[in-house]
Amino acid sequence: MACKVQKRISMRRKFHILRALSHSNYAKRTSIAKSTDLYIYKIMIALESIKREYENLLATRRESLKLLNHVQESKKVKVEKVMAGTFVLRVTCDEGGDKLVSILEAFEKMCLNVEKAKVSCENGFSLEAIVVAEDQTLDAKDVIEALLKAIGLGNYQSGKKDSVKD
Repeated sequence: MACKVQKRISMRRKFHILRALSHSNYAKRTSIAKSTDLYIYKIMIALESIKREYENLLATRRESLKLLNHVQESKKVKVEKVMAGTFVLRVTCDEGGDKLVSILEAFEKMCLNVEKAKVSCENGFSLEAIVVAEDQTLDAKDVIEALLKAIGLGNYQSGKKDSVKD
């Protein structure tokens, strides 16, 4: 008889702890068990969403590191603002190709006039140029972004290898 009482007391303690952990307001055992199952299910769903978000962040990190490493190794863009509207540009790429045409088209879109330029396609592509903007308020960051788009990097934001000197 005493063994049954001890088991009942032990079971009540366990249900009390379970009710406190699952934030259940029910008094019946079946209701406590159902609310505990629901609580565990909600925790599992939250854990799955956190795992998905973590995997997405890792994939984004991998892609950005891949793009950054590619940019750092093969492409380099430097823009120095000499005076208001006058810039000195240095562009180097490991792979050659017809980058000059796309760069000149980007200059035309931004209304930049080339005063002096030196282009080489010997070991990859390199360009050094002095350009003057018709719009005196043009910023060096805008020129860098336009050059990066022209040499094939899309929406890349300027990173460690790209430099801006105002």
